[in-house]
Amino acid sequence: MSLSLRDLSAIGLLTLTAAAGVVDAVCYFSLERVFTGNMTGNLLLLGFALTGEAGNPVNNLVAVAGFLLGALIAGRLVPHGKASPLPTTTVWALVGGTALAAALCGLWLAAGELGSGQTLVLTALLAVVMGSQIVAVKPLGNADITTVVVTGTLANIARNSRLAGAPPQARAGWLDRVLSVVALVLGAAVGAGVDRNVSGAAALSLAAGLMLVGVVVLLVVRRRQLADIAADARP
Repeated sequence: MSLSLRDLSAIGLLTLTAAAGVVDAVCYFSLERVFTGNMTGNLLLLGFALTGEAGNPVNNLVAVAGFLLGALIAGRLVPHGKASPLPTTTVWALVGGTALAAALCGLWLAAGELGSGQTLVLTALLAVVMGSQIVAVKPLGNADITTVVVTGTLANIARNSRLAGAPPQARAGWLDRVLSVVALVLGAAVGAGVDRNVSGAAALSLAAGLMLVGVVVLLVVRRRQLADIAADARP
């Protein structure tokens, strides 16, 4: 039995979510306690730095700037609102992010130990990837799987639950929300394990591989959407 387009889309998005968990694990453990997807964490660390309770906040500022730049670039490229078929620009944005992550893996492996300047560059570019990813998937219209952060998802799990008195239609996306949280946690756990026991570059390679799988699944979604449109257009 073939999977529905909605299920395939969810699988692609969840794979990208897991990749984001791996990336943030790499950044936290190997790039001086910074996040390139979880901007809330960076902003909190910047706040702590104002009272002298944190280390050098430059890497957190770089991450926030990179994330905003990636989101801005994708926002200019990708149509606003839901779209079917999946826009070509979404695919290119995701392919570009995956290629950049893979290239950074190769450069990291070639460099070995990273200097402070190299760490900042890697942080900035990974933040660009994460910022572009979260915006690029918007046309899929699945607000329950954002692929990078799950703070709002956690709130929606509670708010749209039976315990909160939500109507049945509000509870329809509960599985996507729960799986999104699970995917991010598992990605972070696996990423931390690979980072600590092998290397940060190896963990980043894993993230790039997951991104590639997610992109391939979404390409299948786009192909099926195009086939359905062509079938509907036949007399």
